[in-house]
Amino acid sequence: MSERTLAAPDETRSLGRELAAQLRAGDVVVLVGPMGAGKTTLTRGLAEALGVQGRVQSPSFVIVHTHPAADGGLALAHVDAQRLGDHAEFEALELEDALAAGVVVVEWGEGHVEGLGTRTLTVRIEPDWASDVRRVSWEWAG
Repeated sequence: MSERTLAAPDETRSLGRELAAQLRAGDVVVLVGPMGAGKTTLTRGLAEALGVQGRVQSPSFVIVHTHPAADGGLALAHVDAQRLGDHAEFEALELEDALAAGVVVVEWGEGHVEGLGTRTLTVRIEPDWASDVRRVSWEWAG
């Protein structure tokens, strides 16, 4: 497991760019942390490094935002699983095509992504609201 303390949103984006260099088609990234922790900010860094098309926004209201690949790179599907009731609702999203084309990033994904993808990168963001820093840890499985 790797760990880092981040003091600014730019550092969170930078970590996303760094982690993106390790991603390949079929990978799932699970983002764990409370509301406002920086999950979407980290996804913006991933997207920047992957060079996907479109502006990365929180998928809270639409559940899934897809970002096509640019210039033969990896596509990105950005999922918010917070409002999904159970694993069956997650499976109904049918993310297999998104995985074949690139990477699936799932906010609030614990308990939903098991068995999805070839490898899983779990990123935990734990904010210290008093000091406005985030302790971020990440670990690969698969």
